[in-house]
Amino acid sequence: MSNPSLPDLILVMPIYNEEANITQVISEWLPVLSNLGIRYELFAINDGSKDRTLPILQSLACEHPGNIVVIDKPNSGHGRSCRAGYERALERSARWILQIDSDGQCDPSYFPSFWSQREEADCVFGFRSTRGDGLVRKLISRSCGVLSSLVSGVNVRDANVPYRLMRNEALAQALPRVPADFDVQNIALTVALKRCQGIRWRYVPIHFRDRQGGVNSINIRKIAKMGWKMLNELRRVQ
Repeated sequence: MSNPSLPDLILVMPIYNEEANITQVISEWLPVLSNLGIRYELFAINDGSKDRTLPILQSLACEHPGNIVVIDKPNSGHGRSCRAGYERALERSARWILQIDSDGQCDPSYFPSFWSQREEADCVFGFRSTRGDGLVRKLISRSCGVLSSLVSGVNVRDANVPYRLMRNEALAQALPRVPADFDVQNIALTVALKRCQGIRWRYVPIHFRDRQGGVNSINIRKIAKMGWKMLNELRRVQ
């Protein structure tokens, strides 16, 4: 029997300089979760934003007490912010952990399809069948998946997709396999989950929207540098 004092779902959302997006993103996600009758908490992880993101999050938390938890931390990058959220979610003992990004690219209209498959799966990941953020981003993600699969020896289809629903037990099994200082935590975690025995997988085709506003803080050169470092370090994932 589930504990009514614990959430069914924790949504982990790393956030950096998203004052242009964050109100709209959170506002479109909360009704979807509520309409499904889910006991949820949204962990809004402010990664040392330099704009008005933090006060906006604090205001939203006041408007939705008990549903939005603001976690303010020094800047350490997207991957390590995901890691911080995963660790806090496991400590909270939610049965399911959903990670999405904060720029509006993850369309909540797909989430009911994710949630409906939870009894038959331990990991329900999005697969970006179409994208609105340009050919270059598509090619980067495709290359990342192919190279990560070659280096790791496991099929990590759409390895860095930021739309992922994971059962608590699966995440608890895989996360310790990933070094805490690994920058690209999402890809490393996908590899670790694939290497765990007995985990059941489902994929949901999604359209990955273009950024809804603001400016992406990671440029192509930085992505390439991070990708090269990630491939060299991927061997450290157990």
